[in-house]
Amino acid sequence: MNRFDTHEVFNQAPPFGDVDLFACDPALREGLVREGAGWAEGELGRLGQELGAAAVLDLGRLANDNPPRLVNFDRGGHRVDEVEFHPAWHELMCLLIENGAHSLPWEAPRPGAQVARAAAYLLFGQVENGSQCPVTMTYASVPALRQHPGIAAHWLPKILSRTYDPRSLPIEQKRGALIGMGMTEKQGGTDVRANTTRATRMNPAVAETRFGADWRDAWSLVGHKWFFSAPQSDAHLVLAQTDEGGSAGLSCFFVPRFLPDGTRNAIRVQRLKNKVGNKSNASSEVEFCDAVGWLIGKEGRGIPTILEMGSHTRLDCVLGSAGIMRAALCHALHHARARSAFGRKLADQPLMQNVLADLALESEAATAFALRLARCFDPGPDGAADPREALLGRILTPAGKYWLCKRGPAFGAEAMEVMGGNGYVEDGPLARLYREFPVNSIWEGSGNVMCLDVLRAFSRGPETRDALAAELALASGRDSRFDAYCARLLDGIATLAADEFGARRLAEHLVVAVQAGLLLRHAPACVAAAFVASRIAVDVGGAFGRLPDGVDCDAILARALVE
Repeated sequence: MNRFDTHEVFNQAPPFGDVDLFACDPALREGLVREGAGWAEGELGRLGQELGAAAVLDLGRLANDNPPRLVNFDRGGHRVDEVEFHPAWHELMCLLIENGAHSLPWEAPRPGAQVARAAAYLLFGQVENGSQCPVTMTYASVPALRQHPGIAAHWLPKILSRTYDPRSLPIEQKRGALIGMGMTEKQGGTDVRANTTRATRMNPAVAETRFGADWRDAWSLVGHKWFFSAPQSDAHLVLAQTDEGGSAGLSCFFVPRFLPDGTRNAIRVQRLKNKVGNKSNASSEVEFCDAVGWLIGKEGRGIPTILEMGSHTRLDCVLGSAGIMRAALCHALHHARARSAFGRKLADQPLMQNVLADLALESEAATAFALRLARCFDPGPDGAADPREALLGRILTPAGKYWLCKRGPAFGAEAMEVMGGNGYVEDGPLARLYREFPVNSIWEGSGNVMCLDVLRAFSRGPETRDALAAELALASGRDSRFDAYCARLLDGIATLAADEFGARRLAEHLVVAVQAGLLLRHAPACVAAAFVASRIAVDVGGAFGRLPDGVDCDAILARALVE
């Protein structure tokens, strides 16, 4: 033995890597087929192998250990407001864009396209989450931009391109484009109606002389944004007032980094945010110094316009949280299967089995819910939206964003604890995953906002309740406890929907009921029975690892991570 060696290293789990993220996840594979996207199995199988490679998984660590850096001026003193990223960030963005994470449902709309994209997003969520932010906004911008035929014709070919092009250039010189958004300001936060940024219509003749006839309807923006996501994006959707008193309401503007005449727009990046997590991604504060933008939608209707974008970004918050849950579960279960304590593997210890199986149930239910929610966004066979699916999506999107994202931090903490000190240090992935969870709950509307949105959806008429009842009825008769739970939920919706104080309880029960219904219909009996016993028969609460007696932990854990 070398005289500097004092011990042999053993009983340490090897890093989780070089795995097929798609093949090892039965819940994802089954959900993909069930929700109408079985045609994407081959492509997702290839993607699962690529993303599960150890070198690809390590890109997440590199991108977060080397966060973006703001460069306000070039060497000659010219204002440039560039954001510099580590090469790992660009590799991750290439993977996302080249695999259509931003574009798949819009390229060739077909039944299951949103579900296929959601399944891919769940896989990407197990690799790195900061890079998903600009991709989500780009994906979600498409319906809003289609409201302006001129911008759509000029920009959508680049937005839907599967070529990642990070260069700072006018759109005409680029092979692909990314879109960000800017809504919140210092004084308002969630209350965007308190925004003070002003937009003033430019003289059309002046605008035409400068930008050309296609861009004569330009506006000049003065103000700020407290959170301006992904400032490196090629354009942003921005909310601004169009009159001094604000009586006209907020309007939505398309604000590019480079103007049609090739000059930089007057968007001044003040600083990058020092965030709890999401370190790889750049979020910023900006000021508009007569920045130029173009109206999207009708004047004064900016909130409804950008909320169409918001419904898709909220879907991605659900997908993002479910993906991180899956990643945390895989790392924890992989560790427990390799690590021994007190004479046997951690994964064989009864109390640890309770914890792991409980986490596995939560992750599978989140995956099933996320894929079902994605189907609400898909067109029917005739290409038209299904009205009942749209109604169901109207409540499941905010409710799911509330409950799944709210469960995330507790899930991450429990998975970290499975790994003990090895989970708590920055050398492993659990610390990063834990820090990623809260942003999905906060971004695009915090928990209270989501729950109030659920109330608004139910207040619009009985059709929304009917859509939920139809979904839950598909699982009726399989478990008396589930049937009773759903009856109480449906009978009490009128009362609960009028009770703002209890809105969180309604959203939670709604999601748990839908999850239980999906598992009762489609999951193995051991999974469905354990979920009902631990989430329906009793109130959800407290720590994970509180499953009742009689749960088949071995079967649940064998399904949770197939080796």
